[in-house]
Formats: sequence, structure tokens, C-alpha cells
Amino acid sequence: MRTLYLFCSAAPPVFDVASVVEDAQARGWDVCLGLTPPAARWLEASLDGLAALTGHPVRGQYKRPGEPDVWPPADAILFAPATFNTINQWALGLTGKFVVGVAAEAIGKGTPIVTMPCANAAYVRHPQFDRSVATLRETGVTVLYGEGGYTPDRPGQDWPDRYPWGLALDAVDSAVRRSG
Repeated sequence: MRTLYLFCSAAPPVFDVASVVEDAQARGWDVCLGLTPPAARWLEASLDGLAALTGHPVRGQYKRPGEPDVWPPADAILFAPATFNTINQWALGLTGKFVVGVAAEAIGKGTPIVTMPCANAAYVRHPQFDRSVATLRETGVTVLYGEGGYTPDRPGQDWPDRYPWGLALDAVDSAVRRSG
């Protein structure tokens, strides 16, 4: 079975993560769920259930040196929702967060990676965001942003029911087919 690392930042679509895990599992993926620390706080009451659903511990922190890895190696990574902060940290190589560090390292390993941002229209007007998206694309990351991907709403509009999760999972399947 193929292993998908599903990494999530703290943005409203993260509350749909259980159904996304189920959709990925129906597509034949063994899913390992990783969360930024804020996303882990948002989902704190659901973490045990999510671990049971995936069959793996939900991770949000680096393991200590010498500790065994509790996840199988990734065949692909989906980082969604990826906030303004996460996209910029990842593109700049700032790996203080476990999921950002794994995603950054996966670029060098050649692991197929798809990301879909979730940031409002005010955030994405900051010039660093477009530079970060371009950097990630230049490294081979499929960034679902703009035409055919995520398009930002005005600040204060939370629309997790419109976040295109199916598009993201389709892109992961396509990225894996292209890579191998």
C-alpha cells in the first residue's frame, strides 16, 4: 500500500480532515497525519480518533534523536491547508515545525509533493507570498493556487465547505503517476 503524509496547518478546512483521510484511504492510501502545533491545538479533542482512523499516531513534533520512526516512509505528501505562514516558512527553509521540516526535506528526496494554500486575499497581497509560491514550484512542488486551484476570499470569510480537497487528492495521484 502507498503511504501519504497528509500535513495540515491551522486554517478552517482542517476541520474536514477526517473525511479527507477517508477519501484518501478509499483511493488506496495509507495515511499518516501531521499537524502544525496550532492545527494540533484546534483538533485536540479529535486527535485520538484521528490516530485510530489512520492507524498511526498523529504527529506535530520532531522525534528525539534515537527514537524509532513511527511512520512508514512517504510515497507522497499533501500539505493542505497550508497557511500564509506555512508557505513562507517552507519556501524560506525555516524548519522549526515538524511538518515544514519533513516537507522541506522531501523536496531533496524527490518525493512527490502537492500543496494547496489557504490564505485570505489580504495575506496573499504581501509580495513574499508570490515569491514563496514560485520558489516551491521551482523545486518541483505542485502548488494548487490560482487558476485550477485555491483562490483566496476576502478576510473573515471562512468557507471550509468550498475548499477543493478532491482536487488536491487528484493532484497527488497525478504527481505520483508522473514520478514513477
